[in-house]
Amino acid sequence: MEKISILIADDHMLIRDTWSSILNSDPRFEVISRCSNGEEAIKEAQKLRPKVVLIDINMTPVSGIEATQQIRKFSPASKIIGVSMHSQPAYVKKLLKLGAHGYVTKNSPQQEMFEAIEEVMKGNRYICSEVKTILSEQAFDEENSGANSLSNRELEIIKFIKDGLSSKEISSTLNISLKTVEVHRHNILKKLNLKNSAALVNYINESGLVI
Repeated sequence: MEKISILIADDHMLIRDTWSSILNSDPRFEVISRCSNGEEAIKEAQKLRPKVVLIDINMTPVSGIEATQQIRKFSPASKIIGVSMHSQPAYVKKLLKLGAHGYVTKNSPQQEMFEAIEEVMKGNRYICSEVKTILSEQAFDEENSGANSLSNRELEIIKFIKDGLSSKEISSTLNISLKTVEVHRHNILKKLNLKNSAALVNYINESGLVI
């Protein structure tokens, strides 16, 4: 079976040597080049056309993010996996948008690096578990904020506000105290980060909030 050729680009020699030793110890992989900066990585990728490029995104003066764009241009068949100490999804999204195929952090275990290489070689994208966990937490936070955080009673009151009812009219219609209505109105504005009822009506109309 033909080995998967790999180019490693990182500005720390110890990391380059460690990755190279780990990968070369596996019969599936062969490290064919080790680079200390993004500029060198671009030139080596263009010359050697490796199947996989493992690139640190924080190198200088040419970052791994900038190098990714150039490598995609000069060696489009190469699968690029960003490697970084950063786990913020913003870095991941930016790199993938520029054409990278995977992302692992330097906290990732050895097995995840192997999985990342195998997956991108199959034509899939790969994001390490550390970043996936953060993405899941963000999705949960978004799901439980803004309009998604409104209770059924608050949605009911929003409908009455949209229809032009005053707090006193809402109180009478729902058979609840005026103070309770005002508390609900306050909580609605706070959850939606709005200043007043007029802003709330505009929000409903612009967001297409179904009530």
